[in-house]
Parts: sequence; C-alpha cells; structure tokens
Amino acid sequence: MTKEEFVFTIGFQGEAAIVDGKARKEYKKLSTIDLTEKGLFRAAFCSALFDDSEPEMMHVLDAYNKHSGASMKTIDDMKKMLGIYTVPDGIKKITVVN
Repeated sequence: MTKEEFVFTIGFQGEAAIVDGKARKEYKKLSTIDLTEKGLFRAAFCSALFDDSEPEMMHVLDAYNKHSGASMKTIDDMKKMLGIYTVPDGIKKITVVN
C-alpha cells in the first residue's frame, strides 16, 4: 500500500482498501502540514502515521484539539478517536471510488 493510497483510504473490505479517488486526486500533493491546515485531519494523521513521524502526529493532534475543542493528550488518543492504529499489512487490492 502506498502512502497516497493509505492517506485517502476510507475503509476496508477484506483484503481490499477503499480509496476516495476524488480526494486523492485533489489533495495528493499536499504535505501532512498542508492537509492539517486545510482541516483534513484524518488524512493528515494518516500521512504522519505512514511516515512514522511523531512530531507530525502531535502537530495534527494539537491542531485538531484547537479546532474542535477536544482535549486529547496522546497520539494513542488520536489513534483511538480515528480508529487508525497502523498501516495495514495484507492489503492485496485497492478499490478507488469517486
């Protein structure tokens, strides 16, 4: 699974990742910080998680807290809230939906 596919995955069905093709096309060139600034917190967090960048994950968490009024303190809190813990292994198919 590529970073671009992971960042814009909206779900999974068995061994397939379901990717939002419209969002991927529009935002694929944006960095984690750029995605955060656009309010695309899930995509931004996935970008940081894919890169295993704790500073970027914390940046997304802090921006989300500020934007939403939430009070998450740890990266694990953000992972739980989003339901995203790791880049999944075993994805054999990518399905793009528009």
